[in-house]
Amino acid sequence: MPVSSPELRVFLADDHPIVLAGVKALIGAAEGLQVVGEARDGRSALSGATELQPDIVVLDISMPGCNGMKVAEMLRGACPKSKILALTVHEDKGYLRQLLKLGVAGYVLKRSASEELVRAVRAVASGGIYIDPAVAPKLLNTGSQKVDAVIGEGADLSEREAEVLRLTAVGHSHKAIAGELRVSVKSVETYKARGMSKLGFESRVQLVRYAVSQSRLDA
Repeated sequence: MPVSSPELRVFLADDHPIVLAGVKALIGAAEGLQVVGEARDGRSALSGATELQPDIVVLDISMPGCNGMKVAEMLRGACPKSKILALTVHEDKGYLRQLLKLGVAGYVLKRSASEELVRAVRAVASGGIYIDPAVAPKLLNTGSQKVDAVIGEGADLSEREAEVLRLTAVGHSHKAIAGELRVSVKSVETYKARGMSKLGFESRVQLVRYAVSQSRLDA
């Protein structure tokens, strides 16, 4: 008889009751996810997450008491095994850059939470980085040619390999990339495998971090 996988334990922190209730409903309705605690200010978020040691902390960046940025920084020491997923209205790349440096694994805009949040939770739980599709291009300085150049810097990538890795870095699926480039999914997989091999990467996590570190985020 197969043994079911344990549910992912999720802690929620947001100072807006309506947003908190909506996020709780989204997570609670998703298979394999369980809300184990919630908080409406920074200090409560820190103490609650420290006590419960959840798998995922969904954290609002703008909260009273102690802002989410500070809470995220402190949680890295208090809950080293918990993955932090920022939920915010802020679309400025400066926030995202700071959070990534703090070790935050995901960044989702509140306006797209209904479509992106559960997907993001699953992605970071599996060891990946999830960046809201609306923000990812800003993070990598938009402009496909510039992003291709950033990713291809220091490696002998073909133009198509760089295109595929760029689209992978900003969160597109193989199917979506195939549609945009008008090639087969199998071709996308081949271009991606070749490009990742040339860069010496094994995961999208490494690719995103590399693209972030190489791009001029202050530009």
